[in-house]
This record gives sequence, structure tokens and C-alpha cells, in this order.
Amino acid sequence: MFPGSFMMGAKDRLLPPSIPYRFFVAAVFFHLLAWVLLLVGNEGVIGFVGGQGMTLAALHLITLGTLAMTAMGAAIQLLPVATRRPLGPIWAIKLMFILYAPGVALFAGGLAHSIPWAQHGGATLCVAGLALFGGLVGANLRKVDDLPGVTRHAWLAVASLIGLAVLGLVLVVDFTKGFLPDHASVAAAHAVLAGYGFMGMLALGFSYVLIPMFVLGSAVPDVVGKRTALLSGLGLALGAGGALTGQGLVAALGILLGLAACGVYLHGMRASLKSRMKKRLEPFFRVVWVAWALLPVSLLAGLAPALGAPLDPWASLWGFLLVFGWLLSFVTAILQRIMPFLASMHSSALGGKPALLSHLSPKLPVDIHLGCHAAALVLVCVALIGGWVWPLRLGLIAGLVGAVAFGVYTVEVLRRYRSHMAAAAAAHQQG
Repeated sequence: MFPGSFMMGAKDRLLPPSIPYRFFVAAVFFHLLAWVLLLVGNEGVIGFVGGQGMTLAALHLITLGTLAMTAMGAAIQLLPVATRRPLGPIWAIKLMFILYAPGVALFAGGLAHSIPWAQHGGATLCVAGLALFGGLVGANLRKVDDLPGVTRHAWLAVASLIGLAVLGLVLVVDFTKGFLPDHASVAAAHAVLAGYGFMGMLALGFSYVLIPMFVLGSAVPDVVGKRTALLSGLGLALGAGGALTGQGLVAALGILLGLAACGVYLHGMRASLKSRMKKRLEPFFRVVWVAWALLPVSLLAGLAPALGAPLDPWASLWGFLLVFGWLLSFVTAILQRIMPFLASMHSSALGGKPALLSHLSPKLPVDIHLGCHAAALVLVCVALIGGWVWPLRLGLIAGLVGAVAFGVYTVEVLRRYRSHMAAAAAAHQQG
């Protein structure tokens, strides 16, 4: 079975291009801004285990501004196509962005400069936008029972979203009130639910549709998705619960379940890739390989602090591998593929031939991004482990150059799409 049925009638369910692309452009902008903040505040990166400042602000620009923003933009378009059910009214999706994007900027500014009102206001706007997103996704998933690989992970993502939002608000208030007995434990649980729960479950769920579709491989059997959802759900409950209560052995058991889920997931992806009709994988898949390699590595790194190893450097290393290694690699890979993919689908709106993906996707910027992103991952990990400043600064510069290159790629995809549409409109008028 091949997943071509996923795209049957997809054009009838496409949103206006400005809707998903506003999320994607914002994600790319926040990605760039995060590396700027890390470079400016690089003295706070080594040994970071929490606390307000540039590092925490940059971390949330990636998690909220890039990862979650991309997830929202992808979900509002892909879920209606996958489930064949409308997600919700356009005005609700626009409102979601209006609340969320300024909220991310305000919250990050508040964290960077320790401004309580900005933290509280930004967090409130972010939670409002995420709550609207969760409500739209939940309404879409109701009565959908034929896509367990997608829907079960999406439900886990929604449940994790609720948990991380509650814990996040508690953490923000604690910055000014100081009522939590153990801020670090709550922050760790918040990170587990955000990284492996909300974003991780969306990544796994959409992988079961997107990867076979992009490589023209066989569909992943439903039983694989059911198994990863079950193992992931148990792992998240134990991992987040253990982190929250300070029970390291419980958290470690959750990590082992996460590794089992990871193994099942990667085995399912491998089977789909082996059956693919496209023998040569597209450039975006190079970053997917990086993400898949670092997913289990991030879980293994999380075992160290769970079992009592010093938070410096193990907590910092775990967080970096989770956010910048596994998740940011995967999200930028999907962005690299989905932006020209949607542009190509929209390009035939006037009745002409659709633009080819190869014509919409410049190669040099993504080559630069791949090299710089990989260099940044290696150099920053070395710096965190050794406590060395010079590889950290080199790594942050590499990350920033890669983010600039990815921004150039995004602008060029949109420019080429608009150029194609202008030419198609002129031809349509002449015809």
C-alpha cells in the first residue's frame, strides 16, 4: 500500500497560502533571532541549568517561536488533508496567529531582560494561542478512527500541551513570587512534556504520513503507530512524573520506554524507506538523518541527570540535544520540504502547470544550512562537555550563519512562487 490516497482531493482542502506561510515565516524569523540572542549572551550558555536571561529567552524562541510555530502551521494544513475533516474557520486560525506570534516575542523579551509584566503578558498570549490550537485540533480529531498513527500521537500532543502550559504558567509566576519548593524539577517536567510530548508526538505522528508521501514509500502499518503511541504515552507519564516529583528512577524508566518507542518508530521509518519508489532521497532528508540519529542520543543523555549525575553539564547537554539536535533538525528538514511542496500545489490555481519543486527550491542555501547546523551541534556539545568558550562561540556563529542561510532559502522559495504566479496570471489574461 502506498500513501497516495493521502493527497487525493488535497487541493480542495488547501488553505489560502498566506495562512500557513505566516506561521512558517515567523518560525524562520524566530530561529534566526534565537541564534542572535545566544551569541550576544554566550557567557550564560555554559553551565546553564535555568534562570532568566538571554539563554532562556533564546531557548523559548526556538521551542515556542520555531518548533511550535512550525507545528501549528503544518497541522492547520495537513490535518484537514489527512483526516478529510475541516480544522475550523479561517478567522479562528488567523486569531490563533495574532495571539501567539506577538506573545512569543513579548515573552522572550521579558525573559531576556527580566521584565515580569512582559513575561506574564507574553505567556498569557502564548497559552491563549496554544489553547485555541489545541481546541481546533481536538475538534478535528473527534470521530476520526482510521488514522491511528496520526491521531493517537496528536491526542498525546494535545494532552502534553495542556500539561506544559499549566507548568509553564506556574514557572513564570514563580519567577516573581518564588513559591515553588523545587523550580528545577517543575522546569524539567515542563521540558519533557514540551520536547518529547507536544513537539515529539506531533513529529512522530506526522512522520507516518509525510515521510512515506515525500519518498513515495509504503505506508507505515497502523500497528506501528499504535505501539509507539502506547510506549510514548507511558514513557511521558513516567518521565514527566518522575521529573516533577524528583524520582530519578521513575524518570529513567520513562526514558527506557521512550527508547523502546524510538526503536519501533525508526524501524517503521526504515521499512517505508526500503520500499520507496524514489531511490535518490531529496536534500531535505540529510537533515532528517541528523534528527533521527540524535533522537535516541538525546534520550540517552537524559539518563545521566535522571540517575543523579551533575546537572552541569548533563542537563545542559540533554536540553541542547533534545531541542537543537533532534527537534530543530527535524523541523527545519520538514520546513525545507513543505514550503516548496505547498507552493507547488498552490501554483496551479490559475489552471496552468504546477511549478516544479526543483524550480522552487534553491540548493546552495540549504547546503550552507546543513553544514553550519551540523558544525554548530558538534561545537556546542563539545563546549558544554568541556566547559570551553572558544568552541561555543564558533558553534554559535555557525548556527547563526546557518539560520541566515535558511532565511535566504525561505525568501527565495516565496519569491520564486510569486514569480511563477505572476507569469501564470499574465498567461491566463492573454488566454
